Amino acid sequence: MNNTDISELFAWEALDSRGTPTVACEVVLAGGGRGTAIVPSGASTGTHEAVELRDGGERYGGRGVSAAVANVVGPLADAVRGRDATGQADIDAAIRWADGTADLSALGANAALAISIANVKAAADAAGEPLYSYVAEAGAEPLLPLPMVNIISGGAHAGRAIDVQDFLVVPVGASSFTEAIDVAWRVRRGTAAVAEERGYNVALVADEGGLAAPLPSNRSALELLAAGIERAGLQLGTDAAIAIDVAATEFYNAEKGRYELASEGRELTSDELVEELRSWCADFPIVSIEDVLAEDDWDNWTTGTSTLAKVQLLGDDLFVTNSARLNRGIETGAANAVLVKPNQVGTLSDACEVVRAAQSARYATVLSARSGETEDSWLADLAVGWRTGQIKVGSTMRSERTAKWNRLLEIEARLGARAGYAGAAALSPNPGI
Repeated sequence: MNNTDISELFAWEALDSRGTPTVACEVVLAGGGRGTAIVPSGASTGTHEAVELRDGGERYGGRGVSAAVANVVGPLADAVRGRDATGQADIDAAIRWADGTADLSALGANAALAISIANVKAAADAAGEPLYSYVAEAGAEPLLPLPMVNIISGGAHAGRAIDVQDFLVVPVGASSFTEAIDVAWRVRRGTAAVAEERGYNVALVADEGGLAAPLPSNRSALELLAAGIERAGLQLGTDAAIAIDVAATEFYNAEKGRYELASEGRELTSDELVEELRSWCADFPIVSIEDVLAEDDWDNWTTGTSTLAKVQLLGDDLFVTNSARLNRGIETGAANAVLVKPNQVGTLSDACEVVRAAQSARYATVLSARSGETEDSWLADLAVGWRTGQIKVGSTMRSERTAKWNRLLEIEARLGARAGYAGAAALSPNPGI
């Protein structure tokens, strides 16, 4: 065996930030290099995502992953053992071959991703390089991403107190990642103060760390966040702007062809929902909207992209980190940016392929965590090495979120003068902020 050949794999059930089992894996190389990965899990998941393997039965309410763990050390280990860890594409192809399905449903996308990420970390360890440097293209300088930081949550992340899933601050005026996180901290604090004054319960925290107080309407969340930005002593739209994750698939009624805003007792057509969002953009400094419409509402996505052309329109459920779906979006003019979640597709190589295809088509790329996260921080390194330009992790609270922010703060500090920062220019289209 060569020093970088995979010699052994170890796996176990770990817990994600919701206390639900997930897959953890260690890959060990013949020369002693090793890497460990713990994979996340989503709650607001698209139907076209790669499929996690869950045990069923009574244990953990059917959410156990002992079968996926067994697959890591069984058929998947057999497929990759003895292969050179530096050939990431070869490792990921072997994983897909062993599974034999397009959506990794046979052996589990959670098992597949655990090996894929642990492998690249082991290869980086063997090379004596930080992960962000190891995954970068030859000659590419590291780039710290513009963060989107969750301040107010609704939808599947917060008991559906409001319909829209997330309202986030984007520190568009910051000149470094460190400054951007300071801005986000100030906005979180300012928004909580305003919410408390208005009689909302600020002790309620959602899955991703955002404030989860029941609000009278979806628009009221925008009003609260705008007031929080101003309470923080920041100029609205210049220092800090707003991003929204609508997660429209979650409240789309396919039988009726309507979007049901249950918290407001309203039903909207696709055109009416787009018009509602357009009115929000007219009244608030909104620079990014995610999942404007449902995952298969393709024709209306194209129309909506034209209507909302002045802001970044992110496809998450629409694209699910899938090259074929992204290509369809590019061809039909649906969205202008893609949210990249490695566990939606199951391997590192496939996620990177989506990033490169989007960048070639001048679609912005936003690397994203999931609502069920872990203390692992590999996502931060991928954002820097892949030069995604933007990252979406959650709030500035909860350790599974701060693990990623802290890693990015460390990378920027270690790089010093070499640390490039994407800033507001990473937004697509750049609103000229």
